[in-house]
Amino acid sequence: MVLVDSARLTTAVERLFSLLRQGNPPNDISLTAASTLRRLEREGPRRLTELAAAEGVTQPAMTQLAQRLERDGLAERTPDPTDGRVVLVRVTLAGRDLLARRREVRAAHLRDLLSSLSADDQALLAAALPALERLAP
Repeated sequence: MVLVDSARLTTAVERLFSLLRQGNPPNDISLTAASTLRRLEREGPRRLTELAAAEGVTQPAMTQLAQRLERDGLAERTPDPTDGRVVLVRVTLAGRDLLARRREVRAAHLRDLLSSLSADDQALLAAALPALERLAP
C-alpha cells in the first residue's frame, strides 16, 4: 500500500524543479547537457548509444551534444580500450568543475528558499531526504 499521494508529490517536485531552474547560473548549459555530464560523472565513460538511450534522445542528437561538450572542453571522446571501433564519452575536469559550480549556485538558491520555511517544515524535509535519495540514486 502506497502512503504517499503520487499526484501531489509529482506536482510538488515539478514546482520545486522549476524553482531550482530559476537558480541556474547565467548562460547555463542545457538540461540535457547537464544531465549527460552528471551521468558521465556518476557512471564513468559511456558509449554514445548508451547515453542517447539513457537521456531519451536520438543517437544523432547525442552525437551533436557530445561534439558540443567536447568543443567546450566539458567532455571528450576516446576509443574504447576493449573495442577500437567504439567511441566512449567521458567528462573532463572542466566538466566536473562546471557541475560543481552549478551545484553550488543551485544549493545557495535552495538555501534561500528553505529559509522561508518553518523549522518544523525544514525538519520534515530533512527526515524525507534518505527516502528521496533512495528513490533517485
